[in-house]
Amino acid sequence: MKCNRLVDVGRRQFLRGGVLGVAGAAAATVMPAGQAQAQQARAMLDYPSNKLANLADLKVNEPMDIGYPDADSPGILLKLGAAVEGGAGPDGDIVAYSVLCPHKGYSLSYHAADKTLNCPGHFSRFDCEKGGQQVWGHATQNLPQFSLRVDDAGDIYAEGADELIYGRLSNVLQG
Repeated sequence: MKCNRLVDVGRRQFLRGGVLGVAGAAAATVMPAGQAQAQQARAMLDYPSNKLANLADLKVNEPMDIGYPDADSPGILLKLGAAVEGGAGPDGDIVAYSVLCPHKGYSLSYHAADKTLNCPGHFSRFDCEKGGQQVWGHATQNLPQFSLRVDDAGDIYAEGADELIYGRLSNVLQG
């Protein structure tokens, strides 16, 4: 008799915990759009603004090598040919990424056929059309994407990164 009561108590605690967990998850996903945008804005890590190129310098699906936020941090600037979330420029199709794999720092190479950046070390792959999202491999974070701004003259500026760049303890430049 005593054993059955313990089983009932265990079930009740399990169900109560499950209900509270579901309620918490639902509350976390029901967030006003303004709060979600504010959280996303806080994720961007500031670096000084750097001119990378001009719109006239870019060709669709041909990456341009860049150094951002400094010469010790290789990256690419890329015109994808179709608007993407986070894309800059008049067509919303220009993106920039670090090309240091966030897993072990290997140099990534661009694969034009599927618009991914690929790591030769442990085969991680990152989707350039989806904000550098990891789609395969050992990496445990997405690829750092640089925030871009295009001025009236067509000059393209990088102004921050949304992830920590491999090999850096912080996203603050040391002077």
